[in-house]
Amino acid sequence: MDVKTGLFYVFSVVMLFAAFRVITARNPVHAVLFLVLAFFQASLVWMLLKAEFLSITLVLVYVGAVMVLFLFVVMMMDINVENLRAGFWTHFPLIALVGVVIALEMSAVLMGGFRAVAPLPDAASDVPNTLQLGKLLYSEYLYPVEIAAAILLVAMIAAIALTLRARKDSKYVSPGEQVRVRAADRMTVVKMDASAVDAAPAPEPVPDAAAPDASLATPAAGAKP
Repeated sequence: MDVKTGLFYVFSVVMLFAAFRVITARNPVHAVLFLVLAFFQASLVWMLLKAEFLSITLVLVYVGAVMVLFLFVVMMMDINVENLRAGFWTHFPLIALVGVVIALEMSAVLMGGFRAVAPLPDAASDVPNTLQLGKLLYSEYLYPVEIAAAILLVAMIAAIALTLRARKDSKYVSPGEQVRVRAADRMTVVKMDASAVDAAPAPEPVPDAAAPDASLATPAAGAKP
């Protein structure tokens, strides 16, 4: 066994362990962190397969952006794990059956694809895989790329619409109303004469209603206590 094969087995074992911990971790934050570890191991496996572009893209896009966003959302939502785990063992047989069916389907597709893989021609060995991937995406798979872009655009618009919904308890100022305000509608500063302000009579003090009356509080002259 050479070094490359040994590293492949090490990365694969760690990736399988991390994927298993994603679905078995009790804390959602720990599950997200294990998913980040699984992505890193998959990136290293792709690096061993000389797919450098896919490896770096996985780290930058999924680990650097998507998973960080998932982690922030999970931490801000404060999910009650006990409510989510209620009734888990009741639905476990159905979940296990669906998982087995999906695993068998993936095995059938992947094993058939492994048998149909043909070696690359010698002329294409000197061409970078990023250039080959770009030519393939924008020539034979142009329509799937455009459909995926449209789906992502719709998802982005839906996320913005759900985030920016109006709330009754929030206080905000409309930017359109601020733009339409004229200079005459704003605060006006009035210049007043300082002598007139000093000559103005002082306002009379308002008697406190809670204080008792002085005539009642002070006993009359000659009155016996």
